[in-house]
Amino acid sequence: MSANIIASSLAVGYGHRPIVSDIDFVLEPGALMVLIGSNGSGKSTLLKTLAGLLTAQSGSVHVLGDVPGAQPARVAYLPQHPVSSHTLPLRVRDVVAMGRFAHRGLMRRTTTRDASIVSDVMKRTGADAFSTLPLRDLSGGQQQRTHLSQVLVREAEVLLLDEPTAGLDVSGRRAVADLILQERSRGVIVVMATHELDDAETADLVMLLAQRVVAQGTPAQALSDAALRACFGFTQPH
Repeated sequence: MSANIIASSLAVGYGHRPIVSDIDFVLEPGALMVLIGSNGSGKSTLLKTLAGLLTAQSGSVHVLGDVPGAQPARVAYLPQHPVSSHTLPLRVRDVVAMGRFAHRGLMRRTTTRDASIVSDVMKRTGADAFSTLPLRDLSGGQQQRTHLSQVLVREAEVLLLDEPTAGLDVSGRRAVADLILQERSRGVIVVMATHELDDAETADLVMLLAQRVVAQGTPAQALSDAALRACFGFTQPH
């Protein structure tokens, strides 16, 4: 079974309206692809397509040798705005532990291994510092760490992360970068959407989007001054 993500002549969008077309890439185990663009550029649409939440408009895409969404236990998706009920008295640890449902289902009891994985991940993300607090009492950055922890406890082979550094300060963004590096070291494929150019520093592939593929390649290739001007109207500070 293929452990890659492969897109060929892929077009993504909503309904019958493509937002970005002519997407081509191959990601092998341990690879990081960073999607950069403004709101409405197509970043989230591509991530949702890889997650199987949207159907490809045309072309082909395979995730771990299958159609997107066919292997939910092996693919974890962090949306830009995670849905959580702030009216329920859910503690941070409870929210993170929900990430194990993909492996054991809703009805089976939490195992010792489940609890160990939850504790380990929360230490790695720093969410252990507020593990007993209700989710509704957290700051934006703390909520982001909580939802990222929930995704990581799934121990997936593919991580699809939509703005995982949103709401985080510089140290928080560095912590996320370290977490992604750790995941890649065990062969996880990571696809991350972001507004932050610094998030692309260690990427294998960067795709600059503006309802089209403006540029694609290494960070140096995709984030050239010409490409940034075409996408955002500004150049990278020196």
